[in-house]
Amino acid sequence: MFEPVIAPSGTLLGLLQRGRGDGTLHALTAPRAEALAALHQCVCSDPRRDWQLENRSLYYARLYLDLHGGLEGIERHLFDTEDLLDTDESRTGLALSVLGHLASYGRRDALVLLRRYAASGSNWAWALDELALRDDDAGLRALARPVLARFPADAQGEAELAAAVRDAFEPRPWRLWADDPSQALAARVRAARENGSFDRWQRQLRSQGPRPEWSVAAVFEWAEQGLRRGAALHVPAARCLTAVAAPEDRAQIVEAARTGPDGARCTALRYLADTHDPQVLDLIEAAAAAPSATVAEAALAAFERMRSTAAVECARRWAQRPDALGAAAGRVLACRGGTRDSDLVLGALREAVRGDGPDAPTLGPLVDGAGRLGIVCAAPVLRHVYRETASSHLRGRAARALAATDPSFAAGFAVECLWDCEETTREVAARYAETGDARVVEQLRRLAADPAEEADVQTAVRSRIGPDAPTV
Repeated sequence: MFEPVIAPSGTLLGLLQRGRGDGTLHALTAPRAEALAALHQCVCSDPRRDWQLENRSLYYARLYLDLHGGLEGIERHLFDTEDLLDTDESRTGLALSVLGHLASYGRRDALVLLRRYAASGSNWAWALDELALRDDDAGLRALARPVLARFPADAQGEAELAAAVRDAFEPRPWRLWADDPSQALAARVRAARENGSFDRWQRQLRSQGPRPEWSVAAVFEWAEQGLRRGAALHVPAARCLTAVAAPEDRAQIVEAARTGPDGARCTALRYLADTHDPQVLDLIEAAAAAPSATVAEAALAAFERMRSTAAVECARRWAQRPDALGAAAGRVLACRGGTRDSDLVLGALREAVRGDGPDAPTLGPLVDGAGRLGIVCAAPVLRHVYRETASSHLRGRAARALAATDPSFAAGFAVECLWDCEETTREVAARYAETGDARVVEQLRRLAADPAEEADVQTAVRSRIGPDAPTV
């Protein structure tokens, strides 16, 4: 996975890359050229570690509006010769999403850029999806010819066209083209839509997954075959065991969890954990120390899913262990422990940050647990995670935890959270930010009136500023 280079959190670029509200506030007071340069770098070099989980596009689009920024830099990025060489959608996806939001705000130059890129760019499908939500019928009809010209009128081209129609996130352009009697290519689009639907039906019929009539041994073999191909199938295989296994199969499944090959062992552990088998905790403890990383990881994942009283009791015993099972036990207590477990959860949180830093992939449940249990002593660690993490998703979880543990949150981080890139973080801020700050009231009213804002955020805003708030 591509790991973006993130600037320090104390710099303007670092704040904008993280999507922090302070990034917007600093950009609005910094020299305009410096702010626009940092903004352009973020939009044209996506800083997110997980673009499917983290939001940035609306955040950056709003800043373009506030800075009255031109789009020349985005235009150069989209139409650079690299677009012909690097066709991965992650190169241009963020820029296209920003243009989509700007078009929604009435920026005609953004709409024109999207049309141009949809006609000639490599990531044309993303641009077309953005236009499907914002462009008028005439603008979309004008794109029919250049888009369809990408697909040769031969068997392979028609198959690729059918796949493009089938996989389109927004079907509006394809429906418009298929139903337009003035389009000479309408019949071709209609045929592609029909072929795409037929292909989806065929793929469902061709599924080679497990069947209820399979035996336990057949399910284990299916999981093994997947592992040999590099595919971890133990999770769906465990679900299949639920339909296949009978009470008399328990001994075979327990033995597989103890000594079976990796695919079968992972499947059996998951199944036994999900069914709360009385032996599963001992099996998990043994598997967590297995030489196979695949088995050890599957055992820990199965344990963290368990919700039984026995699992929580085991977690209390294991939480002091200095190994991966001890760390998993801390996360179990964070999710399902009680106030008596606060010290263990706090210790696990501190150890995770100390050992793996503020971007540790295991921090999420520990941060949530600190907030759920109201661990006031965790506030300094949570503030550190909030400031330093590059993940806007984790920062939002830290903000929610701080709202429950840090008395200074309402007058501190909650204020900047009103400008955060994540809507869930803005919602928390709307509920907690002190309104004595004039910037807070102004931003609350702006969010209430912004048609691009999420409904949950606007509901939270109106709960603070009353029925006289502007309506959308």
